[in-house]
Amino acid sequence: MQMNFRLAFCLVGVLALAGCATGTRTEEPPVEDKTAPGAGAGTEGLGDQAAPSPGALPGTADDADLLAKRRVHFEFDSAALDEENRRIVEAHARHLNGNPNLRVQLEGHTDERGTREYNLALGERRAQAVERLMRVLGVPGNRVTMNSYGEEKPLDSAHSESAWRLNRRVEIIYR
Repeated sequence: MQMNFRLAFCLVGVLALAGCATGTRTEEPPVEDKTAPGAGAGTEGLGDQAAPSPGALPGTADDADLLAKRRVHFEFDSAALDEENRRIVEAHARHLNGNPNLRVQLEGHTDERGTREYNLALGERRAQAVERLMRVLGVPGNRVTMNSYGEEKPLDSAHSESAWRLNRRVEIIYR
């Protein structure tokens, strides 16, 4: 009993510290849209947005490569980030922290399997997972918006595992 109480007490302390990890700003500078429309959606992660400028990046040299990836992918029926996709989100969080005038839109997507309602909810959970990690890494919540499209905007409309794998994603769109 006493061991469970200690564990619960420690868990509450850790959660309280995680909630305090984000800083707040009293004034936000005006947001300037620096995205440029481009060619259609490829599989390399650029989609139809221009990649953030590597010249203003705080972080590692590997960040430029990770920032070029604007999609994080998920396993079937999951909203959990694997290590590779976590690194992509971490790089984008560092970029956002280093550029306080940027905002980001997270768009959750699923493959075609499941009901429309279930897929909308799963797309939302995926966007929330990315947003949660960004917030833990210091990105203020007022700079991140989320939307779920469920199965409505597939990258690949084929009915195969490779198409479904591409469609299970969150798009990171800078505003």
